[in-house]
Formats: sequence, structure tokens, C-alpha cells
Amino acid sequence: MNSSEGNLTQSKNVLEMITVAHEFCLFIEKVESYAQEDVLNYFQKIIPLLYLKGSLLPEIEVSDDSYLERFVTAETWEIIFNDLRNKLKLLDEYWVLEQKDDNEASKASIAENLTDTYQDLKDFVILYTKNTQTARENAIHECKMHFETHWGNRLLSALKAIHLIKFNTQR
Repeated sequence: MNSSEGNLTQSKNVLEMITVAHEFCLFIEKVESYAQEDVLNYFQKIIPLLYLKGSLLPEIEVSDDSYLERFVTAETWEIIFNDLRNKLKLLDEYWVLEQKDDNEASKASIAENLTDTYQDLKDFVILYTKNTQTARENAIHECKMHFETHWGNRLLSALKAIHLIKFNTQR
């Protein structure tokens, strides 16, 4: 690792991503204590910010991938998912057009998309706060990779559904 790598793990973009991801996770963990309208308003505002911060994460070379850990269990995922689904009730499910060979519509879930995002971001926050260089490298690398392949698209899908709910356009 060179000194510029060390600086990247504590760069402004990384620290801002940690802050926004942490706030998102805290909100989701207490989602049952908020009114449904407040939940939708919060997600409408935080999702674009998370997407922006995820897109600004630097490319990090991992010096030792044995420090890569996952922390959110299947049971925790299920609890978060059920809390979100129960909060959103009938607004949770929406239709998406699959951009595959058949262009078939299928049901999607805001709660599932946001819980998957929560899992990746919570793992990122916990691993980063282990406060070793290799843990931070792994946390940033995994978060960026999962943004590109997983949660970035899920956030966009959930945001579109929330937009349609909030502004009463056809779902």
C-alpha cells in the first residue's frame, strides 16, 4: 500500500458516504417508529444522496482480502424487511418491466430493495469502523462493487416507485 491509498480510505467522498450510509441504516432500524408519509419523504430525499455518494467512491486496491467480513445476518435482514413491508403496506409492491429478452413485467418490492441496500451499507459501515487500513480498504472496495452491481440499481428502482406514490402518477 502506498501513502495515496491510505489517504483514499479517509477521503472526503468516503467519509461522506459513511455518514449518509450510517444515517440511512439508523433510520431503517427505527422505521416502525415513523409515520408512513414520513418514511416515504425520508426515502425520497436520502436515496438520491446515497446514489450520488456511492457513485463517488474511489477505486481502492485491497492489500489483504482476508479482512472482508459480512455482519448482517439472514435473521436481521428478515426483521428489517418485515418492518419496512409492514410500514409501507399496500404501497410496497410495484411492477417493473424486465429488460431481458421477453420484456416481461414482474412485481418488485420497495422493502426488499431497501433491505438489500441496508444489508450492503450496514456491512460497509461496520467493517469500515473496525478502523484498520485493511478493513477500510475492504469496506470501500466491497461497497463500490455492490453499488455497481447490486444496490445502486435497487435504489433507483425504489426511488421511481416512491416518486409514483408521492405524486399519484400511474403505477
